[in-house]
Amino acid sequence: MSSPEARSRAALISTEPLVAVGTTSGLFRGTARSVADIWAHRDLLGLLVRREIKSRYKDSSLGVLWSLFRPIAQLLIYYLAIGQVLGAARATPDFAIFVFIGLTMWGLFSEIVQSSTTSILANSGLVKKVYLPREIFPLSSIGGALFNFLVQLIVLVLAIIFLASVPFDWSAGILLAPASVITLVVFSTAIGLFLSAVNVYLRDAQHLVEIALIILFWASPIVYSYTYVHKLLQGNWLEQLYLANPVTIAILGMQRALWSAGDTATGPMAQVWPPGLGIRLLVVFVISIVLLWLAQRVFARLQGNFAQEL
Repeated sequence: MSSPEARSRAALISTEPLVAVGTTSGLFRGTARSVADIWAHRDLLGLLVRREIKSRYKDSSLGVLWSLFRPIAQLLIYYLAIGQVLGAARATPDFAIFVFIGLTMWGLFSEIVQSSTTSILANSGLVKKVYLPREIFPLSSIGGALFNFLVQLIVLVLAIIFLASVPFDWSAGILLAPASVITLVVFSTAIGLFLSAVNVYLRDAQHLVEIALIILFWASPIVYSYTYVHKLLQGNWLEQLYLANPVTIAILGMQRALWSAGDTATGPMAQVWPPGLGIRLLVVFVISIVLLWLAQRVFARLQGNFAQEL
């Protein structure tokens, strides 16, 4: 026999309204419900982002200052060793700035994709114990990647001010810089969200991602200029296929905005840009939004069995 207190608690609980948890079916209604659920857990998302950042520098005396040293070391290597000693700067104006722009954008993309892919597995304990909108785990990884990107961006801006032969050119489409970053973040979030769900069921996905990123690195104008690609392919279908890569368009947009030396160079060092770069960037952004929506719907469909698979 249950006690009067237990019966009283049961009666009280029975009067409480039922609250639905989990995903909602439907392409548009389900997306709206998921976004609202993530927003309701925004404080937890903030805590996970801070945990993500602090865990990288745990037990370190200098803490987050270490995040400054790596981009500074990279910049010095490309400026002195490759640009000056090996002579790459003779063919590409402000070679160190050019490469560092590409590396900064590439680092943002690759870190979002890699960390998001393994985010559900890394937080399997929470996934199996309590209900949370599982999207917050890849989103917290994205927050950590954005923090590293901001640190590198500070180093990049200082390098342009003190090392570039041509400072910021406000007439060269400086607004392409934030547009390129936003587009790259949306696209990489879509890829990372999709892969984070797939990796729960197919653990080889994270290893395939590593190989794909190596290939994609060399398929993007990071350590070489787009000008070489244009001169080689002469605008044929292979060049259009090359420009269909969203990462390539985002990097080119950032270079066009911040690499003023490449925009003003003449003679043998003159650089070529794809026609309609701003329109291409807008098209990629719209496609990335659609991909993000589709990725979230796939994630919502797959997340129901995450706990069992983990």
